[in-house]
Order: sequence, then structure tokens, then C-alpha cells
Amino acid sequence: FRFPMAIGTGMDLAQQHASATAVQAQFKGHCARKEREQMVASATAMQAAYRAYDARSQVVGGERRQRYYAPAEISKHNRAEDLWVSVFDKVFDLTELVRAHPGPLAQPLIEAAGTDITHWFDPRTHGLRKYIDPQTNQEAPFLPMGRFIHCPNADGSVDSSPAFEGPWWADKGLHVGTLTLKTREIKLLNMLTKQETVLEVCTEETLNEIRQRYLQHNAHAASYVWKRLDGQASHVLDMHQTLKGNGIPDDDAEFDSLAIPDDYYMPTLQLYFSDDLTEA
Repeated sequence: FRFPMAIGTGMDLAQQHASATAVQAQFKGHCARKEREQMVASATAMQAAYRAYDARSQVVGGERRQRYYAPAEISKHNRAEDLWVSVFDKVFDLTELVRAHPGPLAQPLIEAAGTDITHWFDPRTHGLRKYIDPQTNQEAPFLPMGRFIHCPNADGSVDSSPAFEGPWWADKGLHVGTLTLKTREIKLLNMLTKQETVLEVCTEETLNEIRQRYLQHNAHAASYVWKRLDGQASHVLDMHQTLKGNGIPDDDAEFDSLAIPDDYYMPTLQLYFSDDLTEA
């Protein structure tokens, strides 16, 4: 930005001052906007990095706390700094892979971050999907978003890294969990505080695993006994069983056949305080 120069000696000093003030205000506004943009970008990057760290640190005794993931959870890992994808029923954390392979081969994966890319792969072999190239009349990999990391070159060679057991879609070290077949919503009613919490859970999860999700809403979740009202009485639920295993069926299919809205009915579990406030 340049401050306007006076044209001739007859220019009114008040006009010069007003012009300079306007330019200063414009410059300050420009700087403020850039600062806000940088703050937002920095905050977004920090949030993505935290989600990636939090997900990778969920390991207890060599086993991950969370085994199943919903599509909505995978979709949060949608940046190069925190990159997850799902292939068939597997969820992969490709953050470190992309960091180790910067460049054009990483771009398709970055653009697909947080999504399911099963259609890139052959359902029979679980390898890359193939097609007949109409120009060469030869079999070639099907690459809808372009060649990506660990895809073979034209001569059949593969750019690999000793840090990863390629190809990445066959590397168990990058496998962080399983994509759920279906999600369902339940309502948890804290009988001590009367607070209601609605959770989206995976149908394959046990109540112990669902309780891990509930810890985000109540750090003392382990201090409660989980019950279900059955008729006029309630019974204690088996925390090692799924919702279905506890006699809580998923009625979504029946509701759909009857054109009943999904939110018409939601199973409610009652949580009874039974211990001192010992955090899980």
C-alpha cells in the first residue's frame, strides 16, 4: 500500500489527510482480515492434529478401545494432517503415509480423505480394480482420481517406502478399526441428574464400548448401573453384550416398511448411580 502523493502544491491539506486516513484504514482492515484467516487456519490444523493424535492414542494393553466406526466419525478425519479412509469394512489411518510420501501421488488420497473409497478396489481380490484401457487394449488399474501412493507405474514398478509394508491397503499397521454395517441411535437417561443424552452407536458394539462413547458426556460413566425398563420393571443390562443381545432390537427396517419416521421411537436406557464418583 502507498500513501497518495499530493499533485501540485494547491491540493487541500484536509483532502490529503482524509485520503491518508482512508488508506490507513484500508491497510489495517486488510491486516486484520489476514490475521483472522491465519488464526482460523491454525485452529483448524490444530483440531485436525488433535483428532489424529487422540485416535492413534486410543490403545490400552496393545488393543484399541474403539473397534467400530460410523461413517460420520471417519468423515471428521478429512485433512492431510489427519487422514482416514475406509475400504470395504476396514478403516485406515493414512496420515503418516501421506506425510512420508509428499507430492502428486498423495493428492488423490488427500482429496478423498474422510470418505469411503471401496469403489477403487476389486471386491473379489481386494486389490486395485482393473479395466481394459481402450487406447492400449491392455489391463490397467482403475484410478478415478489419478494414480496414488503404492499404485504401480506404467512399467509395473511401485514407489515404496521401507517405513511401510506396501501396499498400504494390505498393511495391518495402518488398519485402525472396522466400518460398522449400521448405526442406530439410543437415548441414555441419567436417573441421578435426569439428563438425557442421545448417542449414535454401531450395532456391533457392546454396552461396554457404548459406555466408552458416553465418557465424553459423563466422566463418571463407570459409576452407573445400566438398566432397561421392561414392562413395569427394570432389569440390569449385560455390559458384555450388544443392544440386540440385551433384547433391544433394531426396529429401523420395520419402521421404514411402515413409513414411520426414524425419530418416532428411540430406545432409552436408564443409568443408576451406584458408586462414589470414581472416574473411569
